Amino acid sequence: MIRTCLAAATATALLLAAVPASAATIFVSNEKDNTVTVIDSDTLETIKTVQTARRPRGIVLSPDFKELFVAAGDGDIIDVIDTKTLEVVRTLESGPDPELMAVDSKGDVIYIANEDDSLVTVMDIKSGDVLGEVPVGVEPEGMIVSPDDRYTAATSESTSMAHIIDNKSIKLVGNILVDSRPREAKFTKNGKELWVSSEIGGTISVIDTSDWDNPNNWKPVEKIGFEVAGLRPEQLQPVGMDFNEDDSKLFVPLGPANRVAVIDTKTKEVLNYILVGQRPWHGEFSPDYKKYYVANGLTNDLTVIDVDTLKAEKSVPVGRLPWGVAIMPGKAGE
Repeated sequence: MIRTCLAAATATALLLAAVPASAATIFVSNEKDNTVTVIDSDTLETIKTVQTARRPRGIVLSPDFKELFVAAGDGDIIDVIDTKTLEVVRTLESGPDPELMAVDSKGDVIYIANEDDSLVTVMDIKSGDVLGEVPVGVEPEGMIVSPDDRYTAATSESTSMAHIIDNKSIKLVGNILVDSRPREAKFTKNGKELWVSSEIGGTISVIDTSDWDNPNNWKPVEKIGFEVAGLRPEQLQPVGMDFNEDDSKLFVPLGPANRVAVIDTKTKEVLNYILVGQRPWHGEFSPDYKKYYVANGLTNDLTVIDVDTLKAEKSVPVGRLPWGVAIMPGKAGE
């Protein structure tokens, strides 16, 4: 069903093979400080703090890891950071209040959620030209491109939907109702499922995408809830989501619950709840998938989780109100 992008996969594999397994650079956007903290994964020391436009939230790397895109919500732009010089080298005119973004596998096109305008802006990365604007539901946030680059999924917080965009026509081709306030969407690597987190609904919706040519036929087939002794249901707010290397597990920061849930994607059961800092929002795996790093918005730190033991190991200070995490193999500046 899904044709793997062999060139992109090969290029990524070569980049990963060129550096030691543990060598990586961690980027954390700090919403209140208007900065991105750059951290060496070996020493967990801050390499540099990069100033950005106002209210940086979503961050995503280019497939070749040469650029980091930072959505500055109150600046109404995307800052582009060169990962070698660690400087903002240009900006993209994203439209009002960009929040999360997704990049296609070739690194040619970026898809941007414009929260205030209920639009997804589709932009050529190299030229900065707007290729199209797609009206979606109210307060779009989550963005993800399918493994074959055919579709982009966007979530709308106030409409409680996942919207499916055909990337060739830049048209809306499907709408899927999920629980209240969906935040992120992630395709499995084989493209057979789309997972959507719903913050206020307190669930993860698993959407069957097997009818690949007809997104209007995609339907939720399962919902996963959360339960932690001593916590009220409204405290269990799934926001970010990240699949491990083989998609066998999903790591889910749970906001006010101060925990990261770990889900078995085959049984759809929650395996563990890992206590971290206050209000974990988004996270990311290391390139070798041995560590998971999660940003804690109210304790201004980054928790390092060992993936094998499912234990929190360390806390690393970052800026104020950390929001997004992106990680690239290798050392910044090399």
